[in-house]
Amino acid sequence: MSSFRPLFDAEQDTTGWTPPLDIARSAGRQALERHEAANIHDHTEMLRAAVALEMALRQVLDALDAEEGR
Repeated sequence: MSSFRPLFDAEQDTTGWTPPLDIARSAGRQALERHEAANIHDHTEMLRAAVALEMALRQVLDALDAEEGR
């Protein structure tokens, strides 16, 4: 039996704070810029990029939901 822990667990990994949309958008663009030249053949670089972009996407979606009143 393997010990699998998902990348994101909503019960443990949420901060309880949602950034305003302009801040979330800016953070997403910064994450894209920071990782756009990542080496596709480097597992560590790809993992770092994937995690940073996943976190940025969650912030943007949370900000959009907050703006829409969800």
